[in-house]
Parts: sequence; structure tokens; C-alpha cells
Amino acid sequence: FGGDMRLWISNDLGITYDQRNALVVGIAMGFAVIPNIYSIAEDAVFSVPRSLTLGSLALGATPWQTLTRVVILTASPGIFSALMIGMGRAVGETMIVLMATGNTPVMEMNLFEGMRTLAANVAVEMPESEVGGSHYRVLFLAALVLLLFTFIMNTLAEL
Repeated sequence: FGGDMRLWISNDLGITYDQRNALVVGIAMGFAVIPNIYSIAEDAVFSVPRSLTLGSLALGATPWQTLTRVVILTASPGIFSALMIGMGRAVGETMIVLMATGNTPVMEMNLFEGMRTLAANVAVEMPESEVGGSHYRVLFLAALVLLLFTFIMNTLAEL
């Protein structure tokens, strides 16, 4: 790297780099969402009846087979619920995205560039829009798209 990774990324790799970028948001959102997912998934795994585990071991299954074929399968609805709650929190998060991405309204397909989510867009631009104007209505449309996305994802999860 020659001591300067930013210069190496831009000169040698030809990738434009911004200090506040989507990669930073991904790491920050991981730190924000993973504790919730872990806590709920852990409760799901430990709520599997002990009799199922002991019965599997008594019938000759190895501990690994018991874990993969009994415990994980029995706890899979709870683990899936944990993932859905984590995804819901990640989609609806505004402040982490605003602070970590530099509030860039134009997004490119580059992890090293800034971005803005729908929820952050509504939160930032709503105070500036004129009530009843086209900008105001487009922001409500963005909120409706976010609501529909959440509804569709929850419906697919139920199915």
C-alpha cells in the first residue's frame, strides 16, 4: 500500500474512494443488527426441548447430526424470525446511514461511494418540502414504496 491505502485504491486499482461509503455503512449496520439477531436466534435454539436432543443422541446420532438435523431444524422458525427482525431494522435505519455515508443522494454501484436509503431520504428531505407540492408527494410515494417492500417481505416470510 505504500502507507496510504486511499491513494493505492484510487491510483493502482482505479476505484474512486470516498471516506464515508457504503462499506462503512455495512459494517456499522452489522454492529447494530447482529446483537438483535443473535439474541432472538439464541432463544430459539435454547427453546428446543431437551427431550428431542437426548432422544436423538439415544438413537445413535452423533452430536453434530443432532445439532444439524434436530436442533437447527426445530429452531429454524425462530432463527428465520430473528433474521427478518434484523432485516426490518436494517431497512428502516436512518441515522446510521446518514452519518456513515455522507448523505449522498446519487448512488453508483461502487461500495466505496456514498449512498442514501429511502428511509434516510424521507427523513432528510421532508422538512424542506412544501406541503402539498410535488416534492412532498414524491416523498410520500417513497415512504409508500418502503412500506410496500416491507409488506411484501413479511408476506413472503409468512408463506
